[in-house]
Amino acid sequence: MPLLAAAFFVTAVLYAAVGFGGGSTYNALLALSGMDYRLLPVLALSCNLVVVAGGSVRFARAKVTPWRGAALLTAIAAPAAFLGGLTPIGEDAFLTILGVSLLLTGLTMLLPITQSDEARPTRLARFMPLVAAPIGYLAGLVGIGGGIFLAPLLHLTRWRDAHAVAATASFFILVNSGFGLVGQLIKNGSGMLGAAVESGLPLLIAVAVGGQIGSFMAVRFLPQRVIRWMTAALVIWVGLRLLYGG
Repeated sequence: MPLLAAAFFVTAVLYAAVGFGGGSTYNALLALSGMDYRLLPVLALSCNLVVVAGGSVRFARAKVTPWRGAALLTAIAAPAAFLGGLTPIGEDAFLTILGVSLLLTGLTMLLPITQSDEARPTRLARFMPLVAAPIGYLAGLVGIGGGIFLAPLLHLTRWRDAHAVAATASFFILVNSGFGLVGQLIKNGSGMLGAAVESGLPLLIAVAVGGQIGSFMAVRFLPQRVIRWMTAALVIWVGLRLLYGG
């Protein structure tokens, strides 16, 4: 557990610094540890909520959250995340979808983004609301917040600058994690939440501390390009471990 808690701490720092909760990697790390796959989404979503709640507040206080756009994307995705949480899924399908999603997303995050590009949205940026529902459903299905899917698309279409994208992803994850968690608990029973907290309390504490550090770094210090590359490397490594048997 100490090693796993340390991994969760590092994950929370890196993910919170780009506005993510880390649910995808929490799920993967727990799967590699041998935990019951039905418990993974509940614990990962709980960790997400702990991380992005603090991050969302920090981004809001720094006045970098584009509330109109963030609220629109989230309002479309949240009901789909609830339905995804309700959808039954087998262990093999769950782990495969999660591993592939991690790998593809990590590769996408490595694509270069320049400051001049970020200042001019592409024509595709206006279509981002159309992808919010599918992202929300997939997020609810595998027990993550979905920001790790949304943010690369926002970056590629130059929807907003890097800090605004991070703030939007953080808020998106916060709401979707809540809706997805409710769906998971309805599907598997409310007792899963107590079991997740009981077995994962050290992990929840680790991500609470790591999330605060990461979101502080995002607002004040660390260059976004460096954070994205570090996070992409982590995502790709964990995705490959998950797909090829750890």
